[in-house]
Amino acid sequence: MPSEARLRLFGLLKGCLIALVIGLAYALLARFTPFSIPCPIRRLTGLLCPGCGVTRMCVALLGGDLKAAWEANPMLLCLSPLLALCGLWHGVAYVRTGGAARSRVLIGIEVCLVVSLVAFGVWRNLPL
Repeated sequence: MPSEARLRLFGLLKGCLIALVIGLAYALLARFTPFSIPCPIRRLTGLLCPGCGVTRMCVALLGGDLKAAWEANPMLLCLSPLLALCGLWHGVAYVRTGGAARSRVLIGIEVCLVVSLVAFGVWRNLPL
């Protein structure tokens, strides 16, 4: 592996580790205290955004409670593996080339993810 790619790999791994530590610290804070970051969209409008419930979903997953994770945010729970795959794809492209992934397949997947999340955001606010 060329030295530039190795440096990019270690930088990416370092960033991922920092994000993981911050995420776990926040999950522990949300799990064991009454403190968490409120959704600004919900606070301003009273509507649920596509990401509302993601903290509860992650805390439930860390505790192994799939039912509670589903109840918190079913769309993000279902899309999480695909989101992780897209992140991995971008990470590999960055390490190899130093730039962004430019695949039509990846762009199509990401467009579908965004459309799905927007549709879910609208659907979850409909009076049913």
